[in-house]
Parts: sequence; C-alpha cells; structure tokens
Amino acid sequence: MKQHAPKTQRKFVMSIRWQLMLFITGMTLLTLALVWGVITYALVPQYNRTIRNKLESKAAAIVAMIDQSELPISNRDFGVLVLNSDFWKQVSDTFINKTINVDGCCVDFSDTTLRCLKAYESMYPCLLHESTGAFGGEFVTNVNTALVIQMRQKLFSQGSLYEIVRSSSSQQMLVGHLSADGQYGVIVSASLAQISTAAEVLRSILVPLALILLVLDLLFAMLFSRWFTRPIERLSAGAQEIASGNYDVQISVVHRDEIGRLAEDFNHMASEVKRSAQLEKDILANVSHDLRTPLTLIKGYAETVRDLTGTDDAKRTEQCNIIVDETDRLSALVNSVMELSKVQNGSEKPNPIDFDMSELCFEVAGRYDALCDQNHWTLRLEADHAAPVNADPAMMERVLHNLLGNAFHHIGEDGVVILRVIPQDQGCRVEVVDHGPGIPPEDLPHLFDRYYRARQDAGKTGTGLGLSITKAILQQHGFAFGVDSAVGQGSTFWFTMCDTRTQPNP
Repeated sequence: MKQHAPKTQRKFVMSIRWQLMLFITGMTLLTLALVWGVITYALVPQYNRTIRNKLESKAAAIVAMIDQSELPISNRDFGVLVLNSDFWKQVSDTFINKTINVDGCCVDFSDTTLRCLKAYESMYPCLLHESTGAFGGEFVTNVNTALVIQMRQKLFSQGSLYEIVRSSSSQQMLVGHLSADGQYGVIVSASLAQISTAAEVLRSILVPLALILLVLDLLFAMLFSRWFTRPIERLSAGAQEIASGNYDVQISVVHRDEIGRLAEDFNHMASEVKRSAQLEKDILANVSHDLRTPLTLIKGYAETVRDLTGTDDAKRTEQCNIIVDETDRLSALVNSVMELSKVQNGSEKPNPIDFDMSELCFEVAGRYDALCDQNHWTLRLEADHAAPVNADPAMMERVLHNLLGNAFHHIGEDGVVILRVIPQDQGCRVEVVDHGPGIPPEDLPHLFDRYYRARQDAGKTGTGLGLSITKAILQQHGFAFGVDSAVGQGSTFWFTMCDTRTQPNP
C-alpha cells in the first residue's frame, strides 16, 4: 500500500499590513480609554483643585483687607449691628473693580455670633443664602439659613473651612478663612455644576466619537499599510526572481528613507550576485578548459607510449616528460584552487608575528637568482631600511611569490623587475614593479577577481588564481592593496602593511 507523508500544517502568519492595522486600532482604543479615564476620574478632581485654589486666594485676599483695617469692620451696640461704612465701601469697590474678582461667587462675612455681617452674591442659585442672586447684597434674603450657620460654626471651631455642599440640582464648593484676631470669618463659594455637566456631555459623545475614529483609523491603516508594504513586496518579488536564476532584477527607488536605502542595497546585491554568477561560470569554463588540455595530452601521450613508441627509448622519454609536465601543470591548478578556497573560507587563518619585511623580501628575492641568470633578467631589490611589521610571514611570502611571478610573466624588454620596500609609520609599503606592456584601464577593476585574465593574457599559461589568492591573504590581514598601471608603461602592484594590533581593519 502506498503511504503518503502527512501534510504539514501551515501556521497562520500575520502580515505586516494587518500588524499595522491592529497597531493603529489598538493605539486608538488605548487613547480613547485614556480620555475616558481622564474624564471619569481626573477631570472633576483636577477641576475641584483648581476651583479650591482660586477660592482660597480670594478668601485670603479678603481676610487680608480685614486685618489691614485700622478700625473694626463692625460693632454690636446693645445687640444692634453697626458696620464700618468706609471699610464696606472699600470692599464693594474692590469687588466692582475686580481687584478681587468674585464674579460667579458668593461671599459671606460673619462674626463670632455666627450671624451675617454682609453677603455679596453674583451666583444664582446660592445654597448658602436664599437669595435672588442680585449683585451687591441689595436683594439678599435670609442670609442666616441653617446651612450657612452650620458652615460658620465649622469655620470658627476649626479655624478654616473646605466643604462641598449639594442639592438635588446643584453643588457648591465652600472655602472659609478667619481674620488674624479670630473675630471675623469669610466664606467664599462657587458652583460646581458646570464641570459635572461637561463631564457627562463628554462621556455621552465619547462612544460615537470612538466609532467614527475606529472607522477612520481602519481606513487610514489600510491605505498606509498598502503604501508601506508595497516596496517590501517588490523586494520580496525581486528576491524570488534572483532565487529562480534571474539576476537582472533592479528595484525602483522611489523614496530616500530606510526602505529606499534597502532597495539600493538590494540592487547592489543583485549586481554583485550577477557578477559573481558570471564569474563562477567563467571560472568553470576556464578551469574546464585548462583541465581538458593537460588531461588530453596526458591521455594521448600515454596511449602513444603504450601503443606506438615501443622500444624507442628517446621518444618514450620525451613523451613521458610531456606527461610529467602536464601532470605538474594540472597539479598546480588544483593546488591553486584549493589554496584559494582555504584562504577565502577562513580555514587557513593568519598567525601574525613581529618580523622585518625587508629581511623577508631579501630572502624571497634570493630564490629568483637562478631564474634571472637563466633568462638574463634582473630583479632589483630596494629594501635598504628595516621595516618592522606584524603579520603572518608565510602568507606574506606567498604574496611576494605571486606578485613576482606575475611581474616576470609580464616582464618588459629591459628584463628588469623591482621589489621595493618603503618604511612608513607603523608599517611599510611594498611595491613590485615591471616595465611590461601595462594593463588597460577597463581591466584594472577586475584584475584581482578569481580567474580573471586581461585580454593580453589570453592563451598564456598559468592558473589565473595568483592575484585572487594575494587579494584574499591581504584582506585577511586587513592590508590595503592595489595596482597602478598604464598601457605601454608597465605596472606597479603594491600593498601597505601595518601593525594589526593597533590599526583597525579597513
């Protein structure tokens, strides 16, 4: 019986668009909840504190006027109340001129008998006095209600007063102060009905306002999320195109924000991937070609030795030498590929130590004496001064051999190659100079790429990996490198060495 693998259940993944919509909706609900909380729990207490502070300042200012009066503000002559007319005229003028603004307030003056001396009304209705609300005290009636007498008693017994009194239709805040001698009391009150009504109105409109805001936020979130995720979707589509093998993808950069910079980086990545893919194809083609030639020769001469040469020792030796040479060539190619792979993937790491680069160059240059004598070439060493550096000497020796081998490969008619060491602060600069044909400008940017060959090198022997290995080694050390060249004037390959323990990698 054929068995089928169980289907993998797809987990629901919320898209960025829905995440943005939920975030904006959540923020709206949170804001509305905060507004409702402020209206319900903070608006009325804060309003009451503000009103109390204002009433306290008014009561204190009025009591200060009493304390500053040179004559008593009232007397009781055999039970008959006699008021200081000058003082009360001053109080009335102060209220009218709004030096002490009592608009919307009720002011009650009393003495230790708990009876009213004077009452000023600009608030209607007033719970303390059964009044018609006329300003100036002209129409005040029953200024000694049970409620106001109770409040006066609290004021004189406690020394100060703070109360909120309520009726079925309104509520008032009362603040009372005593004069310095304790003979007179002032109660200032104001209505609190407006804030309660305002809070109820705000709460009543909050629900429809919340619904309208939610609808608008959802619509805005849909439009914004679509606008926000569109470039991300283009990037995703571009990544899928690259994954399918289309490296010609370029994303249009509309905005210069973070996503715009991401699109620019994506385009740069796509270009580099395309270049790397093409380079890999070129490497494969070149390696295949270079492998095919020695393998064909090895097979052909081996068959010749086996079938035709017979006992002809001279021919057999010649053909075997060709087989050995081609085998060496094949081995050199394989070794170069393996060496480049080790350096690039990090399996072969530098082991830096302190040494003299001029001394290393002297040792390496000595190994080319036989080659120079055989071909009548000259390797000129310019390393007269010590150049202490910190690097891996074995890797630096490979770099020198690769650069010198490349220079001898392109040596000029004068047969001169120069190896120069220039001491610098905390390091040195090493140059390998040849007077050969030079390098065209269009080849310079790609000279250190794997298996890249300039046009004038086409058909020449070599693995084409020497400069790539040199580049990988120098990059591992964090050393700067490059080439200066002009057609017909030779080339100068250079790199600078520094103490990697104190200098950051570029």
